[in-house]
Amino acid sequence: MSVVEALAFFDSKKITKKLQAMEDVGLGYITLGQALNTLSGGECQRLKLANELHKKGSIYIMDEPTTGLHMSDITHIIEIMNRLVDKGNTVIVIEHNLDIIRNADWIIDLGPEGGSKGGQILFEGTPMELKENKASLTAQYI
Repeated sequence: MSVVEALAFFDSKKITKKLQAMEDVGLGYITLGQALNTLSGGECQRLKLANELHKKGSIYIMDEPTTGLHMSDITHIIEIMNRLVDKGNTVIVIEHNLDIIRNADWIIDLGPEGGSKGGQILFEGTPMELKENKASLTAQYI
């Protein structure tokens, strides 16, 4: 039975709340009892986030959540992050993916390079403001 089928089958609010969270992150096709080692990296990320979707007033720190993900999974991750923010949560993301950066409300750009040649705050502000920053390498690609 898939998550979508289980939503139609079960009446228990406790069960349907968890199933609905899985459906909300685009995992309605997953079979109940499916082994976790059969899920892709993106599906695992979304499953973890499904558990957090209905909480309010929390702070989430995500360290490169898009690493190794397919582009369609990145779109789902962005949607989930936006839902978390819409519910009053704070989401802090350490990321190099330009799609994630473009969708941010606020950016802190570190550089000018990585490792020992980095660590300085080059910019702090919105994605639109970042485009105007000449010191930021990120600004050239956003």
